[in-house]
Amino acid sequence: MARVAIAGARVLLTGATGGLGSALARRLHAGGAALTLTGRRGGVLDALAAGLGARAIVADLAERDQVAWLVEQAGEVDVLIANAALPGSGRLASLEQVAIDRALEVNLRAPAALARALAPAMAARGRGQLVFVGSLSGRAPSAGASVYCATKFGLRGLALSLRAELASSGVGVTLVEPGFIREAGMYGDTDISLPRGVGTRTPDEVAEAVVRAIERNRGIVTVATPGLGSGAHIAGIVPDLAAWASRRMGGEDLALQFERQQSEKR
Repeated sequence: MARVAIAGARVLLTGATGGLGSALARRLHAGGAALTLTGRRGGVLDALAAGLGARAIVADLAERDQVAWLVEQAGEVDVLIANAALPGSGRLASLEQVAIDRALEVNLRAPAALARALAPAMAARGRGQLVFVGSLSGRAPSAGASVYCATKFGLRGLALSLRAELASSGVGVTLVEPGFIREAGMYGDTDISLPRGVGTRTPDEVAEAVVRAIERNRGIVTVATPGLGSGAHIAGIVPDLAAWASRRMGGEDLALQFERQQSEKR
């Protein structure tokens, strides 16, 4: 498989206006990528793109016609980084159906649609990389985050299946699974205190991991403290035990805090 070098690669990055997205954009720019950035907030997106000499395309990935339009506008793409996501935090009964639908569209359908649209041209050139930014919530079910977990479990299945499907095409597929990220992202945008022993990583650590994964065609990359990564692994094997441990550590109260603080981002 022909590996993709960041220098000179045409990269489409979704969710660029978030804290993690901007860290990814800066790191990719430093590596010499030709960036096309997309997000919903036009003013923030334009300012970021101007500072990096990147192209900006404002699009709401919850709108299916805008996903198709984004593909048309992006042109040839060597690397897709599907980073955009909505929290979908909250107990299922507390969520309006429109919020559930938006989370499903942005977190799962849009990455699948973008990959479906872009992968054939990559395969025809014999070179490309699809990067899906998931979460440890795609391995560890969590009370109070059923919709978000569902989208990330689905994204994990999509990424790993596509990696197998495209293995002989020259197109690599990477799943990035961050844990709690400080200063950016869904946790970083809150003022929630995590339980003792639950550590965090930085946006720059995620960005560096993404670049290494692209250039080495890594299948799965976890960006989390060892304890959190191990906990997610155990949760994937014995979810009832993990749920019990989470309750003992105050997981239900933590879930309620996320539900309250992220309600405006649904």
